[in-house]
Amino acid sequence: MANTYTKLYIHIVFAVQNRISVIKDSWKDELYKYITGITQNNGHKLLAINGAKDHVHILIGMKPVQALSELVKHIKGDSSRWINEKHLVSGKFSWQAGFGAFSHSASQIDNVVKYIMNQEEHHKQKSFKEEYLAFLKKFNVDYDERYIFNDVD
Repeated sequence: MANTYTKLYIHIVFAVQNRISVIKDSWKDELYKYITGITQNNGHKLLAINGAKDHVHILIGMKPVQALSELVKHIKGDSSRWINEKHLVSGKFSWQAGFGAFSHSASQIDNVVKYIMNQEEHHKQKSFKEEYLAFLKKFNVDYDERYIFNDVD
């Protein structure tokens, strides 16, 4: 769209179905490259991606060419299909329904990138559920406790 100028930074977070720790070190970099390609093919710029064995954080520079929910639908659907076609997990892989998305100003981007790239170390001290609830509270997001990720038994 001519004469449209934006700078939109969005931090996206989503988890593996039932938060099962199935993302393995042996293939997570391939997964992250695949997600990067999906993001770029949808017209956005991926600034950082990382996570833990049960969830992923993505920071994008979002272009106003698509709804965020549509982008996340492509990322989750296409990456699930890729994981299943490569038989990287036993059984069928899927991401948990829903996602978190948080906007950041340009002055925060370096800190957000550092936060995302330090996920493994961060989760030695805090669970994903604790981290996610902290994000919801920090960004004043109204949420229904029934739909927050439950711990896996």
